[in-house]
Amino acid sequence: MGDTGAAEAALFAALGATFPQGRPERVAVAVSGGGDSMALLALMAEMPGWQVHAVTVDHGLRAEAAAEAALVARFCAAHGLPHSVLRWDHGGAPKGNLMEAARLARLSLIGEWARGQGIAHVALGHTAQDQAETLLLGLSRAAGLDGLSGMRANWQDGGITWLRPLLAFSREDLRQVLLRRGIDWAEDPSNANDRFLRVRIRKALEPLAALGISAEMLAQSAAALAQSRAALDRMTDAAAQSVMVQRAGALCLNRDAVAGTDPEILRRLLRRAVLWLTCARHAPRAEALQRLVAALKAGQAATLGGVRLVPALTGLWLCREVRSLGPAVAPGMLWDGRWQVQGPFAPGDQVAALGAAGLAQLADWRSMGLPRAVLLATPAIWRQGQLVAAPLAGNFPEWQAEVVPACHAFNIAH
Repeated sequence: MGDTGAAEAALFAALGATFPQGRPERVAVAVSGGGDSMALLALMAEMPGWQVHAVTVDHGLRAEAAAEAALVARFCAAHGLPHSVLRWDHGGAPKGNLMEAARLARLSLIGEWARGQGIAHVALGHTAQDQAETLLLGLSRAAGLDGLSGMRANWQDGGITWLRPLLAFSREDLRQVLLRRGIDWAEDPSNANDRFLRVRIRKALEPLAALGISAEMLAQSAAALAQSRAALDRMTDAAAQSVMVQRAGALCLNRDAVAGTDPEILRRLLRRAVLWLTCARHAPRAEALQRLVAALKAGQAATLGGVRLVPALTGLWLCREVRSLGPAVAPGMLWDGRWQVQGPFAPGDQVAALGAAGLAQLADWRSMGLPRAVLLATPAIWRQGQLVAAPLAGNFPEWQAEVVPACHAFNIAH
C-alpha cells in the first residue's frame, strides 16, 4: 500500500510541476483511448480545481477508431468532463510516412480546436518508453545531440503550450493507475505492426532491458542530453542578440561577429534562422546546413530550403527566395505563412510578393538601405495586376506589414 501511495504521489507531483508559473484556468488532454492517455486523463481529472477538457482525434484510418473515441466519451460522461471528437479529412490513406502524417494531423487539429476553445495548454500522455523509442530512433539515423535529446517536455506552437508531464514514468506505472481505478482502455493494433520502424524499435527494448538498458534508463539519458541541448539553445539565443538583427522580415548578420562565433552555435543559429524565415516544420538536413555555414563564413551567396544568403556591404543577409514564396492571399490572411498586412484595402485587393515587377515601379527603393534581394521578397498590395503599395520598400504611411509569431519563436534584435 505504501508503495502504491508513493507511486501515486509521484504522478500527481509531476502533474503539479508541469505548470511552474501557476495552474492555468483550463487545460486539455489529448486522449486516444489507449492506456497512456486514459491514465493521464484520469489523473488530471482528480487534480483539485482543474478544469479538464478531453479531445480525441479520429484519423479514420482504422475501423476501431470510432469505438476508441466512444470509450473516451463514456469515461468523460461518467466523470462530468467535456469531450470533443475531431476527425481528420485526409481524402484516403496519405502517402509516405503514415505515422508522421497522422501525428502532424493530430497536432494541427488539436491546436486549431484548442485556440477556438480559448484553451492555451494541451497535455499529451507520452511515457518513458516513448522517450526511449525516440532516442533509439535517433541512433538509427546517426542523429546528433538534438536528435538524441528525446521528446520535449514542453514547447509552444501556434499559441498553444504543449505538455508531456509523464515522460519519467513507465507504461506499467500508468496501467497500474487504470487497474486500481477499474478503468478500461484500448490497445491500438498498429502498435504491434512491424511495418513501422518505431514498433520494431519498441520490440527491441525487451532484449535491451535484459542487458540492463531499460526504457527508464534510456529516458534518463535523453533527459540529460536535453539539458545539454537547452544550454546550447541559451547560448544560441545570446548569439542571436549579438550577431544579427531583423529588418523587413530578413536577418542581417554582422561579418565580424560571425567570424568570432563558435561553429556549433553558428550552425544552430542558421538552422533556427531558416526555420523562422520559412515556417518549415523540419530543419534542413545536416549536410545542406553545413554548406550554408561554409558559405556564410566565406561571405559567399547561397540558397537553402527557400532561403537566400546575400552578401552586402551592410552585412550578410538571410532572406526569402522569391520563387519559394507563398501565393497571393486575400486581405486579412497571413501571406507566406508569417506576414500580416494592414491598410485601406479595396475589394479585390491581394497581398503578394513585391518581386522584380513591383520593385521596378519604386524609384526610391535604394533609400531604404536594404539589399534588392530582401525587398523583392517583401509583401506588396496588388489591385488588378497594378501595384498599390509596398509598405517595406517605400513611403506608404497608410500601410503596415509585420512578421507575426506564427511559426518558430526567435528572439532577435530589431
